[in-house]
Amino acid sequence: MAVLTPSRLRALAAATAGSVLFAFLGLPLPLLLGPMLGCLALALAGMRLEGMGLLGTAMRTLLGVAIGASITPELVRELPGYAPTLLMIPVFILVIGAVGYPLFRKGLGFDHATAFYSAMPGGLQDMLIFGQEAGGDVRAMSLIHATRVLVIVTVAPFLLQLVYDMDLTAAPGQKAADLPVRELALMVGAGLAGWKIAERIGMFGASIIGPMLLTAALSLTGIIQHRPPAELIWAAQFFIGIQVGANYSGITTREIRVDVGAGLLFSGLLAAISLAFIEVVLLISPAAPLDVILSFLPGGQGEMVVVALVSGADIAFVVAHHLLRVFVVISLAPVAARWLDRPKR
Repeated sequence: MAVLTPSRLRALAAATAGSVLFAFLGLPLPLLLGPMLGCLALALAGMRLEGMGLLGTAMRTLLGVAIGASITPELVRELPGYAPTLLMIPVFILVIGAVGYPLFRKGLGFDHATAFYSAMPGGLQDMLIFGQEAGGDVRAMSLIHATRVLVIVTVAPFLLQLVYDMDLTAAPGQKAADLPVRELALMVGAGLAGWKIAERIGMFGASIIGPMLLTAALSLTGIIQHRPPAELIWAAQFFIGIQVGANYSGITTREIRVDVGAGLLFSGLLAAISLAFIEVVLLISPAAPLDVILSFLPGGQGEMVVVALVSGADIAFVVAHHLLRVFVVISLAPVAARWLDRPKR
């Protein structure tokens, strides 16, 4: 599925070295943060890296399977209770856009399309597609979003470990040997089939949403009664880490100063906005603080799911909020972008 070119071999080597180092030092999420920061270090050193292509995308389907397997009849009955916090998501997005767009457009001098789609907290691939169609700078948007994800996904586990004293190096599930072979086969099949069906009909986030929906149907009907084994979740973490780190491949000094600098500044503002919303949501919702924190951190959808899985958070709660965030952004961002760029009378 992925030809092992020299740039991919370098990425694999950097990811492996990063994982080993993180595990040796006892740092959180060694198979996610290790590859991410290992590839980042090599990219900043001027080495050409490349993600794992279809293989990397296929690994993301395992996260969709993990989410879907967590959707049980009991959790569905609890969904109406999420309404108060779900209603905060559109407000959360509006505040981020109201802060981020002027920062990129007026403060940092990016063109309209690049500024708008860099400020939107949606999926990386979706924002790049919309931004490219609108005439934005794809490389700048890629680096800004990659920096947002990198900062949030790197800082969050360390904070969770510090505040909640969590062991984020523990296995994120049962071992494969302890699960029924039939269910393992169904999980893999649901992941691949769900991905391709969703891709065929043009569904956003096809590699995660498709497998999630198909596996949820199997879970709700009792055909699947377990989540994917730890080994598969670890594999998904590893390849997601490579993809985030490899986004910095070929980076120049100017891009570090302008685009990564903009991403770091925006990440700081996002952190402040997220903390403010987390405080408000905790006042109006009985949800556990961990669930609220992970729901209102605008990192990458797949990356935040990994953190939720490993930390023992309420997967359904966290995923519902991130799915709504991505759905609202994808649905309304192009309309808002055109409205902001309309001729002034």
